[in-house]
Amino acid sequence: MVRVMVVFGGRSGEHEVSLASARAITRALRESGRHEVVPVGITREGRWISSGEPMRELESKVGYLPDGSDAPVSGPPASIREKLPAGLGSVDVVFPVLHGPYGEDGTIQGMLELAGVPYVGSGVLGSAAGMDKPTMKKIFAHHGLPQVRWVALTRRLWEKDREGSIQQIEGSLGYPCFVKPANLGSSVGIGKAENAKELGDAIDEAAHFDRRIIVEEGVDAREIEVSVLGNEDPEVSVPGEIVVKKGDFYDYEAKYVEGGMELLVPAPAPEEIKEEVRRIAATAYEAIDAAGMARVDFFLERGTDRLLLNEINTIPGFTPTSVYAELWAASGLPYEELIDRLIQLALERHT
Repeated sequence: MVRVMVVFGGRSGEHEVSLASARAITRALRESGRHEVVPVGITREGRWISSGEPMRELESKVGYLPDGSDAPVSGPPASIREKLPAGLGSVDVVFPVLHGPYGEDGTIQGMLELAGVPYVGSGVLGSAAGMDKPTMKKIFAHHGLPQVRWVALTRRLWEKDREGSIQQIEGSLGYPCFVKPANLGSSVGIGKAENAKELGDAIDEAAHFDRRIIVEEGVDAREIEVSVLGNEDPEVSVPGEIVVKKGDFYDYEAKYVEGGMELLVPAPAPEEIKEEVRRIAATAYEAIDAAGMARVDFFLERGTDRLLLNEINTIPGFTPTSVYAELWAASGLPYEELIDRLIQLALERHT
């Protein structure tokens, strides 16, 4: 029996998404009968907990009670703190289900590397590059991958010269444009701007979440996504198309409110475009040195069928109805088997 530590929650704005992913993963692991689950929660304040009242509060959202009676601890659990050089004792593999900063960005991956423990997903470099949008886009540009135009700025620069920043963005991108925190996912803090006032408001909002901000050219496009699985020789799922039902772009509500979006699988597009999506996705995955899993998002411009790479997500949402898992189910790999594959990939990569 494989002993799997599932780490969930976290300090980022995607805390609630993490709880939903952890609920589904732990249920599937336990129902398989092949895994022992060791749950570790991280509160919004950054406390690592394995039991006690804070864990029960998280449990009410995740849907299970952990074993053990140790009190909450500050920082990593005692088992981690005491055994960093030698590993995590009898834990066979860690499954980090931490979306966004302090989990998807290479931080916990670095700690697990120091501990010598196998873990699901990308390593430090792939995680950090996949989380930081300007860095990711620079790597994609180096590999000649097609993208929308974009501009990066810092919160400090924005506060120092708001008017100059807006003029630069207007001159480089025009309207509409999209404003995003550089290091968040799940469409948290994203805004669409049609004019200078909306642009300023959107940058103010993004600056609440990150000291670095990215602004991207708006294009009239369909949203195509694929799932990638593997280490050195990644596989790519069938492409799917996101059809937004609520709002005018794929924001947080469209992603996570029931009825906010519809996934069309396979994506209604010519076969040559689907093949190009899969080729670019594999190239992007290898370019940032991703491992284990990732979801890769594209724009398919209406009227021209110009294909543009948007971004890569190294810890995508992970419920059975999340896009990542749905695309693999449509490709012949059901949810429980997908989790098994990810655990095996983690052990292989560690070896």
